[in-house]
Formats: sequence, C-alpha cells, structure tokens
Amino acid sequence: MRPTPAGTRRTPRLRAALLALLIAGAGTSLSGAPAQAAPRMDTSQFKGVNWADPRDNFADDPVVLSGLSLSDSYAQTYTKSSRVISAFRANLGANTVRLPINPYTVNGTYWKSYRAVIDAASAKGFKVILSYWEGTGPRKDGFIDDQATYWPMWNTVVKAYKSDRNVYFEPMNEPHGYTDTEWADLAAKWLDTYASVPRNRVFVSGAGYNDHVTTVCADPRLKGTYLSLHHYGFWKEYATYDQWVADLKVRIGDCANRTVADEFGAHMTTGFDYNKPAPDNNFVNYMQAVTDTFRELKMGSVYWPGLRTGDTYSLQTLTGDPSRPWLATTNQSGADRLAWAWGRGKAVRP
Repeated sequence: MRPTPAGTRRTPRLRAALLALLIAGAGTSLSGAPAQAAPRMDTSQFKGVNWADPRDNFADDPVVLSGLSLSDSYAQTYTKSSRVISAFRANLGANTVRLPINPYTVNGTYWKSYRAVIDAASAKGFKVILSYWEGTGPRKDGFIDDQATYWPMWNTVVKAYKSDRNVYFEPMNEPHGYTDTEWADLAAKWLDTYASVPRNRVFVSGAGYNDHVTTVCADPRLKGTYLSLHHYGFWKEYATYDQWVADLKVRIGDCANRTVADEFGAHMTTGFDYNKPAPDNNFVNYMQAVTDTFRELKMGSVYWPGLRTGDTYSLQTLTGDPSRPWLATTNQSGADRLAWAWGRGKAVRP
C-alpha cells in the first residue's frame, strides 16, 4: 500500500546539499552515443501487474518476491518465476510485470539469483519494468537512500539489460521527498548518465507519490520517456464515480499518450463486486472509474499488486507446490475490470 499523498515537502538544507552532490557527481557513466529520437509512444501495450515482496518492497536488505526465497539458486528462481509469469498471462492476460530493485539486491550476492526473475519474464515475452525502491523506517522518506550505492546499482542493471528490448527502467518509485523541480533534475541526470538507453525504455515517475505527471511531462529534458502514474482509492474517504474520473484526469493532464498507470488497486479479498454499480462504495466507484478512464484514454496500466502475500489488494494468490507454484485469482470481477482497461471484456452495466 502507499501512504496518502501529502503536499510537497520543503527539502532541508542537508538534503539539498546531498542532491547537489548527486546531480554533480553521479557514478560511472554508461552513456555512449546519445540514443536516436524515440518513436511515437504507445502506452496501451503495457498490460501488467506488480509482483512484490510481502514487505511492500521497502527493505533495508534484498527484496524477495512473494513465492521466492533468498536461498533459491538461479535455476530454482527461474523455474518458480517462469510459472508465476505464465500464470499472470493465463489468469489475467497480462504481458507486463513491474519488479522492485534496490542496492542490497543488485550490489550483493542475491543479484545472481534475482536476475532469473527478469530473465524468465523476458524469455516469455513479458515487458519488465525495473523500479528502484527506497528503504524502510527512517529511510522511507521519498529520497534516494545513498547515492554511493544507487548509481553502482543502476550501472550494473543497465549494463546487464540495456540490450534486452523487453526491459524498462524506472529510476525511482514515488520520489515524494523531492520538489517537482528537484525530481525532474534528478530524472534528467539519470537520462544523461545512461544516454545509451533509448528514451522509450525509461519510465519517469510522476512527482510526489507518482501522483501527478503534469510537471515531468512539461519538462523538455525528459522528452521521449514514458511517465508513470500511481492512483489509489484510499486517497479519498469517499468519492463518486464522476469525482474519481475527474481526479484521475487532472493528474494526467494532456499527457495520457505518454502515461502508464504502473500502480493502482483496490481490495480484492474482501468480496467486493466490481462488475456492478454500487454508488455508496468508494472502492467500487474508484475501480470502475479508473478502468473506464484507462480504456478511454488508451493508457497502459499495471495493477498493484498482481501478487503480494498478505495484501488484501492482491489479485492473485499462490497455490500448489511451493517449488512449482501456480496462481489463483482472488476476485474475478477485479480481473474483469483489468481486462476492460486493457481493451477486452465488457463494460459495467446497471
């Protein structure tokens, strides 16, 4: 789950100084020659889900996705991941998975095994979005935890996957510690550092809690990238269907042609029926409004979460032998709304 977006916070002087150092002196560049201008954006191609660590991906150690184990070898991780990815496709019709990374995962020994998740998904033709998550506790403040480990992490990831056209890079998840301008500066630095990565394989998070893309969309330095938006029903105690549509559209502005909602979600294990109007139910109003809007605007969307153990929002749950897992759908009406957002299925009828 994500905390309710707050107003933009004032950055302390120490943070501003660290940001200046970060912008001025990133780690080793893998830039090479600048990439060619990106082709026309098509966000509707992203039909996906998030696969998450049970701890919500905020961790001060390696992220271990639900159903996997830190002790698994590359081969064991590959087998499990292949089955989970196949289940996402079979059960939901997904073609995209968003995965967390952090320096503990990439810069340590677990990277050898964690790569199997990415490799298995790519081998099955899935688009893979790799997003940096900050730590937990006092580190969960919307800032990059440590530039000395952040840039080496991305050096390793980009070197490993810049030639894999199925892999996309999201420099940071929910950069709410930075002002809109500071975040745009940092995103531009990432693009300059990894200029050999095509712009259309980068997801620039919306400012704040990824809760609006209008400022990053307007920044010419970020031209040609996808923009990622997060949007949740718990951000309001109650809103009507029309109010949810209006709320979503103002966060997108005129940038729908570049925007992918790579987190949105609602309760799936509590018995809500998202296929029927229920005007008094905030989450039903929300889920119907956002999926209708994604379809209307031809936007890609990546549900949170496709799989996360212990999360009432999880649309899938693990079944079968833990060494050869499969998935079951927790709420068919929720799956139906995803299908509708992705251009299939049926509209909600009174």
